[in-house]
Amino acid sequence: MKIALVSPYDFAYPGGVNIHVSSLERRFTRMGHDVKIIAPLSGNVPGFGGKFIRIGTPIPIPAGGTICRVTISLRLGPTIKSVLSRENFDIIHLHEPFMPMLCSAVLRFSNTANVATFHAFGGKPGYKFGRPISTIMLRRRLHKLDGKIAVSKAAMEFASKYVPGYYNIIPNGIDLELFSPDVSPISEFCDGKLNILFVGRLEEQKGMNYLIKAYRRVRQEVPNSRL
Repeated sequence: MKIALVSPYDFAYPGGVNIHVSSLERRFTRMGHDVKIIAPLSGNVPGFGGKFIRIGTPIPIPAGGTICRVTISLRLGPTIKSVLSRENFDIIHLHEPFMPMLCSAVLRFSNTANVATFHAFGGKPGYKFGRPISTIMLRRRLHKLDGKIAVSKAAMEFASKYVPGYYNIIPNGIDLELFSPDVSPISEFCDGKLNILFVGRLEEQKGMNYLIKAYRRVRQEVPNSRL
């Protein structure tokens, strides 16, 4: 199949959704599919070559302790129509369609099978300014969505408030080549202590400050631990 993976976020910056999209591209390509990634871009994206299609110029928007880099242009239509006509995709997979403005615009002009994955829940940064517009646009085109995916029950419950209907829950995958269970543990951490690992960006929304506060209490009750 010829598959389009659409991310609303600046693909020059790593993030959960973009990594999810990149991983899907690699897996689908290995399975023999012809895959293209469509996203806004502010810099270079090495390693994708002709598999990447830039649509839109992202702008950084401070929101909730992080920076959302999305395109808010209302003039994406001609470029999207040209790309979709040229590529003739069999299926278009939209990620985080509540975020402005790329996914909802692609859905508007799509004439093929469309699937959307909803990643966020609660007041994720960017939703407060983007959700009202994108939700209206998305609701107008619900009939064009052939399937809805949520990465968790929480994401499904949140998305269902605005886009009702049936969702398949498919959690984020784990790259077993990168996080291989066959790799030997790091020797310096094999000293009998309880190891707590934080994986994420050092941003307010990721909750590192809560972890540090909580660890003070953990350390009191479990002295033989490390963060």
